[in-house]
Amino acid sequence: MNALRLSPDGTRLVSVVQSLNADGKSYGAALWEIPQDPGGEPRRLTRSAKGEAGAEFAPDGTLLFVSRRPDETAKEAGGDSAALWLLPERGEPVRVATRPGGIGGVRAAGGTVVYSSEVLPGDAATEEERRKAREEAGVSAILHEGYPVRYWDHDLGPAQTRLFAGRAVREGLEDVRDLTPAPGGALDEHMSFDLTPDGRTVVATWRAPLPNGDVRWDLVAIDVADGSRRTLATSGGHDFGGPVTVSPDGRLVACVRERHGAEETAVALDLWVVDLDTGEGRAVAAEIFPAAVAWAPSSRELFFAADHQGRRPVFRVPLDGEVTRVTADDGAYAELCPAPDGSVYALRGAIDSPPRPVRIAADGSVTTLPSPTPALDLPGTLTEVTATAEDGTEIRGWLVVPAEATAEDPAPFLLWIHGGPLSSWNDWSWRWNPWLMARHGYAVLLPDPCLSTGYGQGMVERGWGDWGPATHADLMAITDECLKRPEIDEQRTAAMGGSFGGYMANWVAGHTDRFRAIVTHASLWNLDQFAGSTDGAHYWQREFGVPGSARYARLSPHRSLGEIRTPMLVIHGDKDYRVPIGEGLRLWWDLQRSGVESKFLYFPDENHWVLKPGNAIAWYETVLAFLSQHVMDEEWTRPPSLS
Repeated sequence: MNALRLSPDGTRLVSVVQSLNADGKSYGAALWEIPQDPGGEPRRLTRSAKGEAGAEFAPDGTLLFVSRRPDETAKEAGGDSAALWLLPERGEPVRVATRPGGIGGVRAAGGTVVYSSEVLPGDAATEEERRKAREEAGVSAILHEGYPVRYWDHDLGPAQTRLFAGRAVREGLEDVRDLTPAPGGALDEHMSFDLTPDGRTVVATWRAPLPNGDVRWDLVAIDVADGSRRTLATSGGHDFGGPVTVSPDGRLVACVRERHGAEETAVALDLWVVDLDTGEGRAVAAEIFPAAVAWAPSSRELFFAADHQGRRPVFRVPLDGEVTRVTADDGAYAELCPAPDGSVYALRGAIDSPPRPVRIAADGSVTTLPSPTPALDLPGTLTEVTATAEDGTEIRGWLVVPAEATAEDPAPFLLWIHGGPLSSWNDWSWRWNPWLMARHGYAVLLPDPCLSTGYGQGMVERGWGDWGPATHADLMAITDECLKRPEIDEQRTAAMGGSFGGYMANWVAGHTDRFRAIVTHASLWNLDQFAGSTDGAHYWQREFGVPGSARYARLSPHRSLGEIRTPMLVIHGDKDYRVPIGEGLRLWWDLQRSGVESKFLYFPDENHWVLKPGNAIAWYETVLAFLSQHVMDEEWTRPPSLS
């Protein structure tokens, strides 16, 4: 489950649920209605082969969604681009809007529907012909005149994100107009928007280019009637980002304000509220890392979910009061949907639970609702662990131990280092799932060292600009503490990490030989090389300085190549633009030329993560085979999926 929406009257709850397709090679998504009674049964609403996403309720209770499904009632199928569909409470879905570049996010209020679409620069009315001309001419080139040029796993341009608005009628949309005919990339990526309850104003994030390749994100208000735009919030040292949400009374806008990092100043995030008329803003919750934000129906308070001590609880903050914690359990909450009766519907995940729908009462009690996803039988136990760092700071984490581990038959140990680096182990993950490793007999430590979120700004500042040394010390402290446990084998150990965790895996490899094996996924190896080729070089330059400065040399793992003795498994995807493939290729060659025992698992068609079902199986099989060889002293066996 990856989305949850509550109807305006609070009577219907709909979720987007992803599942494996029948071919076993891809995933599909469908809309499901979730019963608000624990004794009810979930009901599937859509079944198209193309799948559905982007569910949003209109004020009258009809359900809007985005899908690539064909329209059987239309003379022209509309291509393979995602279109906007309307699902009445009774009846079949109706396609209400199409664009040559597809449709993305959608919002509906006050008789207005606003949606985003990727559009070639120029007149939107001639886009289809211009797209066809480029295709027929065999032109794939993109001419850039500013930064950035790529994002995550795809190129930016030549199409740019625009916002369109239409008047909602029974048959679909009328009077559709382009609200942002020349955005210049201002709405590309990261863009978040909402619509005022009267349907007259769109509030959106807006990317502003700065000198020397830097960028800033502002908050703007766009008039639906004429497309005029005014800036609501801007600051030379901050970004204003999503989630952007307008209060039910239409007076205020909530968003996240992020302070730009600098070489000596860490990033900091606030929950920010802006007056829609005056643009005056203030923080209602400071130095937090929110994952979800939603207004109470009264417009007098906000609910948000934010990282906190290895959890992601729900908090409540009145506009004129103090922040209070609502949920007291170990859950990681998302997709908050406040209801008229004072309760909040949400998705609740945790280290030991995939996301499931719940209802949170005003007193914080949580009721699990029926879910279309099956409950899982986990093969072990989850324990919270702590250790004391060199400077006296408490370092905490989660420890997964297989059920069969005992003092007489202890489990081998895996240290898993999270990415980010501004992140926390607090939620379920299918990509890095410790329970799959526990099923194979491994104990897994999920620590939150310095730079982890949910422990106050001081925890971030402890590792800011000092990634390797400071984080390494924290990781070794909590590893030492866990290896004292009798049910864990202190002799059979390995370390793993992805992204920043991969950077740290490389750092660990060059600064200790205590582990028998190291797995490094999508990892940073040569910081100077990474800094200029990643998709957001301006962000990292703020912390590390201009490429070639002393901080890169001091913190780059490749400088310790000569100290690496531990066998390493390198994993990288060619479509990874966050940590480009050059990092993996350079690391692999450096290990090979230095005689370090190593293997390279390469995915030509994956990005920063491994998402395709078959490739995910190959990932786990290869990691387990590598660990079996070096941690369990078994003979190397080539993974079945790669035979």
